[in-house]
Amino acid sequence: MATLVRRLFKVTLFTGLFVLSVRYVHTYPWPMPESQALAWLRVANAFGRHDPDDVFIPAMLVIELIATVFVYRLIVKAWRRYRHGKTDKRGPAELSR
Repeated sequence: MATLVRRLFKVTLFTGLFVLSVRYVHTYPWPMPESQALAWLRVANAFGRHDPDDVFIPAMLVIELIATVFVYRLIVKAWRRYRHGKTDKRGPAELSR
């Protein structure tokens, strides 16, 4: 049962971080300048698309997913370091031996 709770917590944490990433991670100003829109149109045309949103939206989702994975791994690593330090009852003098 504890394993299920841990897995559900991890999934919830990742999902929450992804939602925050979608909300706050941006690589563009709002509204998009014409020069940037033209650049996205050129990229879309290079992929055989006529609408820049066909390339822009998946690219932004990939960037947000990368940011989410980075923050998630950072939180998990910090939590493991915290738990490891908490379970180690020896003092600093005993650790150096």
